[in-house]
Order: sequence, then structure tokens, then C-alpha cells
Amino acid sequence: MSLNLGGSVYDPNDPIGRLLSNVLAMVAEFESDLIRLRTREGMKVAKAKGHLRGKQPKLNHRQEAHLVALLETGKYTTAELADLFNVARSTVYRAVERERVLKASATTIANTGELTI
Repeated sequence: MSLNLGGSVYDPNDPIGRLLSNVLAMVAEFESDLIRLRTREGMKVAKAKGHLRGKQPKLNHRQEAHLVALLETGKYTTAELADLFNVARSTVYRAVERERVLKASATTIANTGELTI
């Protein structure tokens, strides 16, 4: 393998070729560090402005509660509910799990008067 720049051929096995390879590698690493730095700064600015929120959930809390209520009736399967609400089955399972955790914490608060997480 060799590098041809401006009519000169550089072999990575000789000292000048190794120097050139190292310089190019350092420039590439420097550029990637700059990109990373600018990305982090941009994310900080966006977060400060309230624009950095991530992906929005497919279902709101009311829809999740309705989905879980329908599942608990036993009339629908998870696949049917996923199709009905136009979400993936994994979204249905996550909604059920969130509802279970919410009910468990509400029961704990009601029984002991304190929340443990």
C-alpha cells in the first residue's frame, strides 16, 4: 500500500511515509474531536432552550390506561390491541408494565404512607 500525493509516492514503511500517515491520522482524530465537541455544545444549547426532549411516546397516559383496561377485560390479545392502537406489541407490553408498577407504588403508598422506589 502506498499514498500518491501530488505526483510523489509515499511508502508507509519508510520514515517520511510513516510521518505522513501519523499526521493524517492526527488530523482525522482532531476533526472527529471537533465534531464531538460541537455536537455536545449544540445539545446543551438545545436543552437550555427546551428543544431536546427525545422521541415522543406513541401513546399518551390516557391511551395507555385505556389499552391496559381493554387487555384486562380478556377480550383482546396483545397483538389485537397493538393493531388497534397502531403500535408494536412491545409497546403494549411496556404499557402494561408501566401500569403494573404504577399500581404497585400506589398500593404501597396507600398501605404504608411512603413511597419506596
